[in-house]
Amino acid sequence: MEKVLEINGLCKNYPGFSLKNISFSIEKGSIMGFVGRNGAGKSTTLRSLLNFVHPDSGDIKIFGRNFKDSEDTIKQKTGYASSGTDYYPRKTLAQIIECTKLFYPTWDDSVCRSYLEKFNLDPGKKICQLSEGMKVKFHLVLALSHGAELLILDEPTSGLDPVSREELIIIFKKLAKKGVTILFSTHITSDLEKCADHITYIKKGEIIASKEINEFMADYAPAITTLEDIMVHLEVEETEDF
Repeated sequence: MEKVLEINGLCKNYPGFSLKNISFSIEKGSIMGFVGRNGAGKSTTLRSLLNFVHPDSGDIKIFGRNFKDSEDTIKQKTGYASSGTDYYPRKTLAQIIECTKLFYPTWDDSVCRSYLEKFNLDPGKKICQLSEGMKVKFHLVLALSHGAELLILDEPTSGLDPVSREELIIIFKKLAKKGVTILFSTHITSDLEKCADHITYIKKGEIIASKEINEFMADYAPAITTLEDIMVHLEVEETEDF
């Protein structure tokens, strides 16, 4: 199976925290959930993949290309969305779209309009008029409107109500069937049980496991039956030693 994303030995050092030899890969058309508690290194890892954070060492290949050598080409085929991204609050969605599309020759206005309608987003509204959940949806519209073959999403369901999260999961599944590869971090593990093929678990800057979700779940069954319970179990183990 074709590997869309390959990470080998990714390291990034900060005072008091480090990413340590992060390595995992994702195959074409797969959905991978990236999980771990706050501060584990999820966002730093995802931002490192697109050079928003500059890694100290390690190799990143996307679409079989070394990211350092083909950054512009890779970014044209990659969509990124984060719940923490901010735009000019007084600009309308339409103004931000018009600016964003200039960077993507493959931008599709009809796809953009379709997702705006699906997410009930008014292009005439300003960013400051959106709820946090609606901001997340708008970030996804931008990521999905230029034919991206890889989506890197940092907490994409954050702030969304259950119905909107379910709609997003359906969209993820449809995109994966079309061959789009999706890597997303989330704390809402019930969403992953509905759509993820693989789980990568990071703890204190280190990858603890990266495997198919059924295998990940089977490692803890029958004593623990939900992904959320497994994550709680893994995170509180060391707390019990106090």
